[in-house]
Amino acid sequence: MSQQPIIEMKGIVKTYNVGQPNELEILHGVDLTVYPGEFVAIVGESGSGKSTLMNIIGALDRPTKGSYILDGLDIAQAGDKELSRIRNQKIGFVFQTFNLIARTSALKNVELPMLYAGIGAKERTQRARELLHLVQMDQREKHQPNELSGGQKQRVAIARALANHPSLLLADEPTGALDSATSRTVMDLFHQLHRSGMTIVLITHSQQLAEECSRILTLRDGQFIGERKGAGPSAVI
Repeated sequence: MSQQPIIEMKGIVKTYNVGQPNELEILHGVDLTVYPGEFVAIVGESGSGKSTLMNIIGALDRPTKGSYILDGLDIAQAGDKELSRIRNQKIGFVFQTFNLIARTSALKNVELPMLYAGIGAKERTQRARELLHLVQMDQREKHQPNELSGGQKQRVAIARALANHPSLLLADEPTGALDSATSRTVMDLFHQLHRSGMTIVLITHSQQLAEECSRILTLRDGQFIGERKGAGPSAVI
């Protein structure tokens, strides 16, 4: 692994309603380092601060205090326009709710991040087709989200997340809306991507899914309380 982290967080604090009577601190000085090529699970129960941390990792929100360097870029100092570019080009997001655009084909959904990045139509379409082939959805490229099963939607969402060659794949409860067999397909795809060198952070409440990752961090009450190695893909029974 490279010695230069992709994620380097130090002393991350997130407080809402600062200075108000209802001020609430969710994250209490979180430190997190993730190196290129790692498959890391952040696991915790509801209310542990996972979603807040995910939003900061994904540059969707800013920390109240602390420093965050993402792939060499200082997130805390970045302006809104720069953060938008970082989200588009550095991070691939996979959400529990898929977040696909309705009444838009699978192919066009995958092309969308490349459109925002200013990539030409021919190159967009070619890469989108390659990615749909990677996730075994090339036979469904003309289908709209309402014509796809949950697992198919998530595979399209993963293809879309990979569109701009991100440094980091950030998956937030990616199997939460799927049955066990479909969840297995999605996790197998993550392992395939990890073997190809992709850095993945999986945010989950599932200890079983976390066990498949190479490193497991446990979040409770806005702080990491433990770190251990996972079994990796061998955890799959």
